Amino acid sequence: MDGLCQPVNPGGVAAYGFVIYVDGRRVHEASGVAAVGEEATNNVAEYAAIIGALEWLLERGYADEEVVVRSDSQLAVRQLNGVYAVRSRRIRPLYERVVELAEKFGSIRFEWIPRERNLEADLLSREAYREFCCENRDFMLERYSRWLATGK
Repeated sequence: MDGLCQPVNPGGVAAYGFVIYVDGRRVHEASGVAAVGEEATNNVAEYAAIIGALEWLLERGYADEEVVVRSDSQLAVRQLNGVYAVRSRRIRPLYERVVELAEKFGSIRFEWIPRERNLEADLLSREAYREFCCENRDFMLERYSRWLATGK
């Protein structure tokens, strides 16, 4: 799972990506944009990735399997493991959705991994951001020009 918020955090474009492996075999990948503007943060994107992956697993009947969610977001992992409290109003409903989904699995763990072990999901989140920028070029230039490198 990975999320980012660019070109500025908070307030940019929150994009995410996730990859699902079953028995060591890559079975699914997805990415997208979770939020744009005021509500967008890297943490919103991280939670969107977790929600997307858990929903996908449940829709395909993996509720009885042992699930390990790996993320390079220490904040999300520590919140989901009960180490950190959830204080952000942006994150609270996302956290509650993950908890709701997690309760549907027989066995689920949340593990932190270093960024260098999360390259596949990182690339997917970056690609989702790039696609959004390409599809919304005028919007991006109008709203975020001071943070963007342009050819001008």
